Amino acid sequence: MATNVLVIPEDFRKDQYVLKPIIEKMFVELDVKARVQVCRDPLLGGVGEALKWERLEEILERYKGMTRVFLLVVDRDCEVSRKDKLKALESRAAKFLAGTKCVFLAEAAQQEVEVWVLAGLDLPKAWVWKDLRAHCDPKEAYYDVLAKERGLFDSPYEGRDHLAKEAARNYKNRIRTLCKEDVGELERRVRDALEPP
Repeated sequence: MATNVLVIPEDFRKDQYVLKPIIEKMFVELDVKARVQVCRDPLLGGVGEALKWERLEEILERYKGMTRVFLLVVDRDCEVSRKDKLKALESRAAKFLAGTKCVFLAEAAQQEVEVWVLAGLDLPKAWVWKDLRAHCDPKEAYYDVLAKERGLFDSPYEGRDHLAKEAARNYKNRIRTLCKEDVGELERRVRDALEPP
């Protein structure tokens, strides 16, 4: 039987194309048969809304009967305090979901989810991974540049659908390794949460 996973992005309109294939690959690596869906109702529309407990409570209440694992994934955007906010939300969610088999985990992509895509692709030799990873606006400085070079920027969702699927094929050897502080850590936490007591 498949484990139902609901990924909650800050704004599904573009992020769904990045997150779904990468999270699906994560569960393959965990050897967990999973049905991964992206939350599209409600549309949160930004990180500010995604970090509001009232909005998350609405989602948890609506989907807890159908979902085993809730994954909130937002951009870090160079906000050092973002991890603390996510931990506080996890704590509230644990209390809200007490007595159920549901798990709620939250992760901040460093610095934006598009970096996870870049981690799985061959990048221009002049790019330095450490600089890309630390950049506060890697979507504009790197992702958009690569999508334009690949002729995908004018396609739907600026090529996210195509590039994320391509990148996800390199999940194990590239994404998880290059993004160990967020992707690797999220995978570890999912594994721990799903292991029988």
